[in-house]
Amino acid sequence: MTNSLFEPLQLRGTTLTNRLVVSPMCQYSAEEGVANDWHFANLARFALGGFGAVFVEATAVSPEGRITHGDLGLWNDDQIAPLQRIAGFLKDNGAVPAIQLGPAGRRAAAQRPWEGDGPLTDADAAARGEGPWPVIAASAIPHRDGWQTPHAMTKDDLEVMRGQWRRATERALQAGFEIVEVHAAHGFLLNSFLSPLANLRNDDHGGDFDSRLRFPLEIVSIVREIWPADRPVFVRLSATDWAEGGWNGDDTVEFARRLKRLGVDVVDCSSGGVAYPKPPLAADYQTQFASRVHRETDMAAMAVGLIDDPKAAAALIAEGHADLVALAREALNDPNWPLHARAALGADPLDFDLWPVQAGHWLRNRARARLAQ
Repeated sequence: MTNSLFEPLQLRGTTLTNRLVVSPMCQYSAEEGVANDWHFANLARFALGGFGAVFVEATAVSPEGRITHGDLGLWNDDQIAPLQRIAGFLKDNGAVPAIQLGPAGRRAAAQRPWEGDGPLTDADAAARGEGPWPVIAASAIPHRDGWQTPHAMTKDDLEVMRGQWRRATERALQAGFEIVEVHAAHGFLLNSFLSPLANLRNDDHGGDFDSRLRFPLEIVSIVREIWPADRPVFVRLSATDWAEGGWNGDDTVEFARRLKRLGVDVVDCSSGGVAYPKPPLAADYQTQFASRVHRETDMAAMAVGLIDDPKAAAALIAEGHADLVALAREALNDPNWPLHARAALGADPLDFDLWPVQAGHWLRNRARARLAQ
């Protein structure tokens, strides 16, 4: 069991050297959607730390689709080269380069978390030149009290969005990414179509279950059509709204079955974001959803959420609850988590051969010197 985390995983023509993934984490540090040295340094350390795949943060398909003014984007060609540099480094250092695409919907036009974490106001425009912009969603329902009321997307808006997704996916491919993930979780745009709490439309993109799935499935179809047949597509879902009358586990399983028929390879099982009840934030609190998707659909699933113990992570794979384990904040805390987990689980001797040689050489000498005392 202890070695289960470090077994390779083949997804189409892409091989992950182990089952550990860095989850997309927004840095809110871009300018006009362009990645910079911060993004390179932040992501490069995870490849050096031994993760099998590293996701670039949620990347907007349009300027209006950003969460904040500091979000990454792929709405123009100038944004390709800096991401290409990142993807190339990740690949050269053993990690599969991956990117998550997705517009923010009614959660757009927000302050950075450390600047308030609320909706942008005229005060933000005066203080930093970062004012709000109009936002869109499935229905004209604000994200939370005090946030903008979004414009409910029209048929023309939906068609524009299809084109934006198409072009952003093509740019992600040009940038050298091997995995693309469609973000349909956390209350962002596609999630607002899925959840009955956020989608009150009465046309063919809202109302009953099949209609609420229609637009997200259209986007997934576009992405799968563009993405090469030998490269995997992931979809991130909020497996439950944690709220009465909202999206639930049964919905997730059925949606996963339809995603599988479209050629999606992995369902990334998160939760929440449309409503704001308090979920049970115990260790591994979301892994139940990955386990159910894997068990009931025979589809690969990725577990994420408060996973920080190597033994628990290894058990998820060994016991068949998930195929991949994603770390987010714990990866920020310890970018070398996979290398440390190998040692903790007895899967790596004290020769440090799995570390980058520039570090492993010195660490091996130190370990041998200590043993000799």
